[in-house]
Amino acid sequence: MSRVDERAAHPESVDPRWRGLYIAGGVAAIVAVVVFRRHFGAELALLVDMDIISMEPPVSASDWFALLQDSAFLGLLMLDLFDVVNYLLVGLIFLALYGALRRASKAIMTVATASALVGVAVYLASNQAFAMLTLSDQYAAASTDAIRAQFLAAGEALLATHNPAGVNLGLFLVALAGLIASVVMLRTRVFGRATAILGIVANSLVLTFYVALPLAPKIAPLFPATSALFRLLWYILIARRLFQLGRGAPEVQQ
Repeated sequence: MSRVDERAAHPESVDPRWRGLYIAGGVAAIVAVVVFRRHFGAELALLVDMDIISMEPPVSASDWFALLQDSAFLGLLMLDLFDVVNYLLVGLIFLALYGALRRASKAIMTVATASALVGVAVYLASNQAFAMLTLSDQYAAASTDAIRAQFLAAGEALLATHNPAGVNLGLFLVALAGLIASVVMLRTRVFGRATAILGIVANSLVLTFYVALPLAPKIAPLFPATSALFRLLWYILIARRLFQLGRGAPEVQQ
């Protein structure tokens, strides 16, 4: 049987040409397990500065600029730097999932991957960390009070235009992509049933938040919080399987 005929007989087989991407996606999933932990940024900050325990987030642009000049790392942490890292890792994970699942359902995985990447882009556009750092550096380098006042005004405008809707939209699109990819996993032998079910549960809980928010806003945050453990386990199983695919392992038995 030729290679073309073999692929036609086994449409769910994984393309070996994507092995490098599978390994990269597995590494991204493992790193995401660490970065995704809710208190990871705070724990890392403690290694740098114990005073972070008693710190309140700055309010004004001048206070943010002072913090960023004193410690750019701590300032970026307080501006959700690790959420930026996490979303970038999620983008790489979904590219690897597309490579692994595209033969099972190319059209559906294209939609899922596009949803994930748009969600990542929307979140990155909504995060102010590096924009504030740039303004802080320009403020510190300004030679006159008038120029510094301009950068302060730009910083205040950036803080005033904080877009929680963009953050929420990014999370929604990524969770929707995760749910779609998990359903495809359930219909194939590329990933195990446990991985698919964990993905369905984790991403469904996040999506339930958006349904519950207008109906029961007090309990709505419980859904994404509950999903966290399922998502961590999902990432671990994804990483394990992607590493196996990168080594040329066969399909799992359902």
